[in-house]
Amino acid sequence: MTDWNDLRVREFPVATRWAYFDHAAVAPLPKRSADRLRLWIDDQENNGVVNWPDWERKLEAVRRTAARLIKADRDEIAFITSTTQGIGIVAEGFPWRNGDNVVTAAEEYPSNVYPWMNLADRGVSLRMVPTRDGRIWIEDLDAAIDSHTRLLTISHVEFASGFRNDLNAIGELCRKRGIAFFVDAIQGLGPLEIDVQQTPIDFLAADGHKWLLGPEGAGIVYIKKEWIDRLRPIGVGWHSVINCYDHSKIDFRLKPSAQRWEGGSFNMPGIQALGASLELIDEIGAAEVSRRILDRAEAAREVARQAGWSVYGSSRPEDRSGIVSLEREGVDPKHVVKQLRDMGIATACRGGRLRLSPHIYNNQDDFDRLREAFVTIAKNEVAAPSSMTFDRNDVETIHNEVE
Repeated sequence: MTDWNDLRVREFPVATRWAYFDHAAVAPLPKRSADRLRLWIDDQENNGVVNWPDWERKLEAVRRTAARLIKADRDEIAFITSTTQGIGIVAEGFPWRNGDNVVTAAEEYPSNVYPWMNLADRGVSLRMVPTRDGRIWIEDLDAAIDSHTRLLTISHVEFASGFRNDLNAIGELCRKRGIAFFVDAIQGLGPLEIDVQQTPIDFLAADGHKWLLGPEGAGIVYIKKEWIDRLRPIGVGWHSVINCYDHSKIDFRLKPSAQRWEGGSFNMPGIQALGASLELIDEIGAAEVSRRILDRAEAAREVARQAGWSVYGSSRPEDRSGIVSLEREGVDPKHVVKQLRDMGIATACRGGRLRLSPHIYNNQDDFDRLREAFVTIAKNEVAAPSSMTFDRNDVETIHNEVE
């Protein structure tokens, strides 16, 4: 049984200053991950490239840990610099035909929309299915699929609402309709377990800087074995081929694994730090991490309700995630985010609502600070009207490149 308070003290220095409820944007690094970064910097500073073979061995250990996290084979995992890059690998490499279409949800994060829109000049259209009653209905996705649909792409968890899509049900729908299934897992992997052996997922991408507690610029893409030779490789370079370390001759034989999409140099420090974060999750156990995050999210919902906020979205436990989306009539959530930040509480505004996203180390002290802050805001009537405008220093601009 994990001692969460001990873990908080050992691994999360951020907690000494902040009640941090913004992991769905960018997570603070655990101490071990920051130490891994510092170790690499020291090595690079003092030894240059001398220890590169050791870095590569560490990289392969991270690949195995990442594969284990989603129950994939290591040969199905490639490192990426962003979820966007992972989506682009599939969008640009898929064997499209003129007249094909892609189905997705209308509330997807832009990174899971623009790469598919970018296929218009290749005769591929994007169908965006609107939400109803704060959720995405499988029957609506099904209705959008026709004989020209080749792929359905969707987030495991929607970034603004926190709605959890049923990957098993959607995967079965795709299998039944004979189309490929892509999952943007960046908001789901961590709070929720993913098993690609059980769920019929063809492609998956997730950067590590949110729920996986890694640094920005280091993530993974999963390409199911059956698709490795069917996708056109993009970003091909020296590392994409079988004899990648023999630079004396050109031998264009692509690796028979997802590593063919790792064309050039790696983000070595970022991947090593991500590895440390994945090791932490692995030590605790993915199932226990999931239970803890979902429990923390439920605690956040209860604090918000007591403070007069309404929880947006479905009330069914199976539809919920680590993201808590809140509304309050007459209150501008952007202004509340600024007020909370001034009180040492990190939150976000997404989709016109206040968004909380706690993690495993958030404890009762954090929730007490949040409760007291809500009371103070209400008592002093500092919540701004919806017509209020903000300058470019508004907290929303801080995260204008993240979810």
